[in-house]
Amino acid sequence: MLLEIILFGVSAYRWLIIIYIFMSWVPNARESSFGQFLGSICEPFLSWFRKIIPPLGMIDLSPIVALFALYFVEIGIVSLFNMF
Repeated sequence: MLLEIILFGVSAYRWLIIIYIFMSWVPNARESSFGQFLGSICEPFLSWFRKIIPPLGMIDLSPIVALFALYFVEIGIVSLFNMF
């Protein structure tokens, strides 16, 4: 039960990041109240990766690395729960 709740939270956060990434393609979407809400949730996590991976011109690869990191966190959580 606890594992399912944690995995749902990680999966939901991953989808929020994906939505936030796609909002960058729509003009003024991030300036909306929903975009600002997503920014307040996603930017603290994404900023860790932006410090390590600088943008390549107009392309920001840090969200992709952040999504991979969330995937590895999910695998780690499943592995921890399977140990017990």
